Amino acid sequence: MDWGLRHIRCLVAVADTGTITDAAIELGISQPQASRTISALEQSWDVRLVSRGTREVSLTPEGIRAVEQGRHLLDFAESMAATARGEQHIRLGYVATAAGRHTPALTRRWRETQPEIDLELVHAKGLLAGLNQGLCDAAVLRREPDPGKYASTVVGTERLVAGFADTDLWSRRRRLKLADFAGRPLVVNTGSEIELDLWAEEFGPLRAYDADSVDSWLDAIAAGRGVGVATEATANQHRPIGIRYLPITDAAPVPVRLCWPKGRNVPGLEAVRELLKDLYARQS
Repeated sequence: MDWGLRHIRCLVAVADTGTITDAAIELGISQPQASRTISALEQSWDVRLVSRGTREVSLTPEGIRAVEQGRHLLDFAESMAATARGEQHIRLGYVATAAGRHTPALTRRWRETQPEIDLELVHAKGLLAGLNQGLCDAAVLRREPDPGKYASTVVGTERLVAGFADTDLWSRRRRLKLADFAGRPLVVNTGSEIELDLWAEEFGPLRAYDADSVDSWLDAIAAGRGVGVATEATANQHRPIGIRYLPITDAAPVPVRLCWPKGRNVPGLEAVRELLKDLYARQS
């Protein structure tokens, strides 16, 4: 059986509402029709996506992954429809943060200067923020992508900072150097864009815990599992209770790049580049 967007919409609605009945109400269809739609998708993919209970349903691990990708698929489909209608639209992807403390100014000034082009910020997992999956038209990244496949330009730089629990021995410090990390347990966000080849092996921290997202990275640091390294953009955008940040004064700044697929004409790309460069230049 072929599957389509209506199956994905139904699965996402189940995830959002928690029951097939409520998903059916949201979609304007009957409960049996919604149930058959989910069953048909499971049969087509030969995988169980939803565990059905007497009152509520829950997603299986496969269902959780499908919903995550399904949301992007629905967004992409809407973008295609908008393009077909002649609307101008640019999806700007990011991994942990778009432009840090500049993000509100980016979206605000875009609406003021480019009202004819809709700018959508897309948060996606993976080192390329979904650029390689077609989830976005361009992406703000803190590492250079494959130059054979992607074009990129540096729009600014960001300092590296250390993140640690507010009860940590660093809590009375005002600044840090790379040498201060020697022997300390390090929490690593495996989905981060930044390279952590900052130390010679014998002088660096000890990799103690791997986290697969910014949220789990922050949770591990707050719990005292170790300290972490990020750019100041992450520090500006993610400030949970129990965590402090300090600049690493002798670490080289990290280039911030606007990246896009080579050979692709992205409407509004030049305007995004100039706006990002201006915002980062103002912090210098």
